[in-house]
Amino acid sequence: MPALSRKRVHNRPETWHVHYAGVRVGVIVERSGAPPSSDQWQWICGFYPGSNPGDKRHGTAATFEAARVAFEAAWLEYQPKRTEADFESWRNQREWTAEKYRRFDRHEPMPPHWRPPA
Repeated sequence: MPALSRKRVHNRPETWHVHYAGVRVGVIVERSGAPPSSDQWQWICGFYPGSNPGDKRHGTAATFEAARVAFEAAWLEYQPKRTEADFESWRNQREWTAEKYRRFDRHEPMPPHWRPPA
């Protein structure tokens, strides 16, 4: 079974994307504009397409480490409800979007019949 991995977002060092099996399944981010007396970190566990928007889990934490632990606990509840088809749906959408923007950069229209692999 693949493990969760985190990747720091280059232009936002206070933002971490969380991946599982090549799918971005969530984010851990330092909150912007939060009062100093409140939790400074936020986490969101879930991905779309591939699951229903209401399925995601989220919360706040005082520290990055606490947010990471909370994310992993939410993942243990969220992941067993996902199938390989859910992950594949996200990957197909990623490929379709990448192709769309490659064509936009070349000023080419998308073929009307082009769809991501099913």
